[in-house]
Amino acid sequence: MITITAVIRAKPAQADALQEALCAVADYVAANEPGTVGFHISQDLSDPSVFTTFERFTSEDAKDRHNSSPAVAAFFGKADALIDGPVILHTCREVSEK
Repeated sequence: MITITAVIRAKPAQADALQEALCAVADYVAANEPGTVGFHISQDLSDPSVFTTFERFTSEDAKDRHNSSPAVAAFFGKADALIDGPVILHTCREVSEK
């Protein structure tokens, strides 16, 4: 399993819009990406402008299909207006599951 964890900070007053944009990606994943076995979005309890995604893929090819999908392209098309600073990405090989 390949995983991606992303930490994304919303610009001031853009947390709701960022959440909506992330949920649009999740909806696309659920309908169109059988190789993406998990796409989880979390919002920080102490700082609601910070979101984390945790994504699980069956293979490198599934990860690449996701990253080149129309939904991801649409998300990053909106990113400049929504995201404060760089997106922090960790792409990993899963070593344990529960």
